[in-house]
Parts: sequence; C-alpha cells; structure tokens
Amino acid sequence: MKIYNPPRTNLQASNVILGMMRISDMDDEEIRALVGTARDAGINFFDHADIYGGAHGCEKRFGDAVTFTDAEREAVIIQSKVGIRQGFFDFSKEHILRSVDESLAALNIDYLDILLLHRPDTLVEPEDVAAAFDALHAAGKVRNFGVSNQTPGVIELLKRSVNQPLAFNQVQLSITHAPLIAQGVAANMAGLDQSIDRDNGLLEYSRLNDITLQAWSPFQSGIFDGVFVGDRENYGPLNDALDDIAAAHGVTPTGIAVAWITRHPANIQVVLGTTKPARVVESAAGSGIPLSREEWYRLFTTAGHVLP
Repeated sequence: MKIYNPPRTNLQASNVILGMMRISDMDDEEIRALVGTARDAGINFFDHADIYGGAHGCEKRFGDAVTFTDAEREAVIIQSKVGIRQGFFDFSKEHILRSVDESLAALNIDYLDILLLHRPDTLVEPEDVAAAFDALHAAGKVRNFGVSNQTPGVIELLKRSVNQPLAFNQVQLSITHAPLIAQGVAANMAGLDQSIDRDNGLLEYSRLNDITLQAWSPFQSGIFDGVFVGDRENYGPLNDALDDIAAAHGVTPTGIAVAWITRHPANIQVVLGTTKPARVVESAAGSGIPLSREEWYRLFTTAGHVLP
C-alpha cells in the first residue's frame, strides 16, 4: 500500500480509502471484519458523510462497531462530509457546527482528521464557512478541511475567506467516467464531445494548488450506470485489456482499475464503496502498481476515450 503525505497536511495517508456509505445494514462483526481487512491491507483512511445511511446513520454504525485505542486513533484517518440536507444544500455556520458535533458523537471520536463540504451550495456565504472552520479548528474538532464535487471557481470563492488550506476535493472518476482527464487529452477538437470542459480545468488546477483529488465510484461505468469490470457486453475490449494487464502484474482486474487512477502523477486517492472484504483486498493490491504509459493509454482508449 502506498502511504504518502498529502500536500498542506501533516497526514500519512494511504492512497486507497475505504468509503463507509453502505454499512448501515451490516452488523457489528461484519463492520469490524471489513475495517480489519482494510487495515491489514494497509488502508488507514475511512470516509464518511453525515447523510450516509440517513442522518449520521453509517457514522453511528461505525462508531458502535469499531473502537480505537489512543494509538490506533492516531494511526487512522477519519473523514466526513457536511452540507447535503433533505431537498437542499446548506453551508451555513450553524449547520456545519451542529452536524460536525453530531458526527463526532455518532462516530464516538473527539476529532475529524478531515471535513469536506459535500456538494456546492450556491447560496454559500464564504465568511460563514470561514467562521465555522475557524471555530472547529480552534476547538480541535477538525484538523484538515476540503471540498467535494466542487469546481476551481467555487474553491477560489471559498479561499477568499477561509483561513485553513482546502487540501482535498472528492470527485467522481473511473476509467470509463473520466471527463476530468479525457477533456484535456482532446482539447480544441471541435465537434468531439470529449473535448467539452465539464470540470473547468479542475485536474490541472488541483495539481497547481496542491489539492489532493479523491476518486469516488472508481468502478462505475458512468453516473451510477453499473460496474464496468466484468461487463463484456458493454466494455469487451476494456475487459480484455484489464485481464491482460492484471495477469502481467499478478493482480485482478479490480486492482488494475485502481492502479489506473493511482498511476496518475496528480497522486489521486481512490475511494472504495464495497462492503466485501475480498474486494477490498483486490483493490488495495492496485495501490502502487506502476502501469506503463502503454498500459495506461490502452485502458484509456479501450474504455472509449479518443486520442486525437
């Protein structure tokens, strides 16, 4: 497992993250087995959100099932997100502060290593966010901050007031859902859908500003359109390439799907959504695989992206 220091933080983080969005119906033993498998595989990073499983539902299941000693707590990174409410988004100071307190209580911990603003609240008042972040940081309740699914423009707006570095941005990315990367490859190609900029140069902006991107849905073929690994009906050439490259590196195609993301020099983290320990192990095996340019671009093109 690759462990590294995300810029503008003091963290030592695995580049594979275990997302806890789907644990609400798991029992304590199943959750402990999942978390234990992840830690045995070298994953030290766990991702939550206040809305997962209902209001703080998955956080509560995690907090009930998993207990850390002081030393263990310092060795793991716990991240949560705030801002999505029933029917609207809310980056008000009052909501951020209240939700973080509720997250800490549900998780049964004293602090979050990272807090992300979940989806862009177009009614955001940057000064309100800054006041919330200052209070949380001063109280020791949150150590690092970032955003999720947000553009360079939104980040710049927040940076006008927020004092802490916005060190992370969690965005959707997989081999088959890769406008973040594919647009730049096909820039200036009139009439080609791939050349449309849907992210406002987010990849390059993040690299220039030392923002670590976190890729959610790394195995999804599109926006919740199903998994591409093993889908030979829709992604036959891609799965042929995954099989060939997996065999060459002694891992499974799932591991190669992870490696395609972690190979990028932007040092992108991969957020897993699985609740299956075996899938965690397969994914973690791709953490540090040094795909060659030929392998990386073969996966890119067989996924349907164009090299002009």
